[in-house]
Amino acid sequence: MFKILKLEVQIPPQAFFNVVGSRDENLRYFEDIFDLQIFARGTSIIASGKEENLDRFEEFMEKISSYFEVGHILSPQDVRNLAIGYKLEKESEELIKETPAETILFSYRKKPIMAKTPTQKIYVETIKNNDITFGIGPAGTGKTYLAMAVAVSYLKQNKVNRIILTRPAVEAGEKLGFLPGSLEEKVDPYLRPLYDALYDMVDPEKVVDMIEKKIIEVAPLAFMRGRTLNDAFIILDEAQNTTKEQMKMLLTRIGFGSKAVITGDITQIDLPKTSQSGLVEAIKVLEGVKGIGFTRFTEKDVVRHPIVQRIIEAYNRYEEQNTD
Repeated sequence: MFKILKLEVQIPPQAFFNVVGSRDENLRYFEDIFDLQIFARGTSIIASGKEENLDRFEEFMEKISSYFEVGHILSPQDVRNLAIGYKLEKESEELIKETPAETILFSYRKKPIMAKTPTQKIYVETIKNNDITFGIGPAGTGKTYLAMAVAVSYLKQNKVNRIILTRPAVEAGEKLGFLPGSLEEKVDPYLRPLYDALYDMVDPEKVVDMIEKKIIEVAPLAFMRGRTLNDAFIILDEAQNTTKEQMKMLLTRIGFGSKAVITGDITQIDLPKTSQSGLVEAIKVLEGVKGIGFTRFTEKDVVRHPIVQRIIEAYNRYEEQNTD
């Protein structure tokens, strides 16, 4: 069924330009996203197409108008980003309707942990169906958190006997200098993000007990050398900061009954310029190898504050424009 829908967008004329964009470029964008024919007339937007698509477009335009009504001025780029987000949100809703997301784990606070985006859902399934999974993409996409949830779930189901959490001890663009204290105290700052995720899923008192019993091991990557890791769920975080030698070392430590997840963001490499990232090399070497899966996240998969997605997009644009 087709109908013509005319929207009287209740925003000032100077803001109307930000909605339609320069030379109506946003309208062409909306046409692609909503599968409609759209044009502007005065301060009205005229759209035609399938009724269900028109209903979605009308809902989206009401959302855009609400920003301006409270004095929040959106740029043309902001409007396009919101259109993408709206499309992804609707696609996720449809995907969940078709195949409801399974709860991976209930945290100790009885909070269900599950995939929130289509890519996250693919990621969880990839982890379950492969011996080694690479989760590659920007911060805030749930790469490490979901891997941790699957690991704890496997431990509770006795599919593995222990969890090994590791990451390279590389400073993120800072020189921390001499750190006092025991070896554990020296490396603790590097491993803190892994503890944070773990404490969100398991009672902190139980975590301490499991660490003492070596059921959960949190250690720098260098500690993995010379070992064979059987019946374990291994998570290597911040893998973009591994050297080629470190990456090969860890991958060849994996033993029988084990599963490994390697996470990293190849745009955030903190290694010296003379060192090549082990993650970058592994992607090239291992693509297509049986038993190894890859899931690639983008800024559209960020599940943190919406501004994080916009920051990532802004940096991506800047780096593309300034690449020699």
